[in-house]
Amino acid sequence: MSSRKRASLYEKLQRLRTATNSTAVNKTSIIVDASRYIENLKEKVERLNQEISGTSSSLSSSSTENQLPMVTVESLEKGFLINVSLEKSCPGLLISILEAFEDLGLDVLNARVSCAENFQLEAIGGENEGEDHGINAQVVKQAVLQAIRNWTENNEQG
Repeated sequence: MSSRKRASLYEKLQRLRTATNSTAVNKTSIIVDASRYIENLKEKVERLNQEISGTSSSLSSSSTENQLPMVTVESLEKGFLINVSLEKSCPGLLISILEAFEDLGLDVLNARVSCAENFQLEAIGGENEGEDHGINAQVVKQAVLQAIRNWTENNEQG
């Protein structure tokens, strides 16, 4: 990437960081903070619309339960940077995602996870030594999304 493109990207990330009141320093964290900021704005708009129309607040709770996960996968030199974010606590979801990594032949090289009020995962996965699956970021993303769907189906039945 040219230095001009890199500088332009850096400037845009700093503007995004400022606009979303983020204190993050790396680009992935800035983007995660921005997505949280956008989700909070959506919720505020929904609440305001409900107040204006006078509808019950029960709609609000059901819509937050059905929020879609945010999954991003970025190719690295030797592996992938995987981010998963859901606006609710998801007991057991981490295990499902790690099993998906294992099925793909990815080793978790580094990870940060929060499962308290919401689910956040930032992981760096590298392909197992000696294995060349030729997997790409899209394959990893689809596997993570499938793991989330499987987890959701299993928890709705229980």
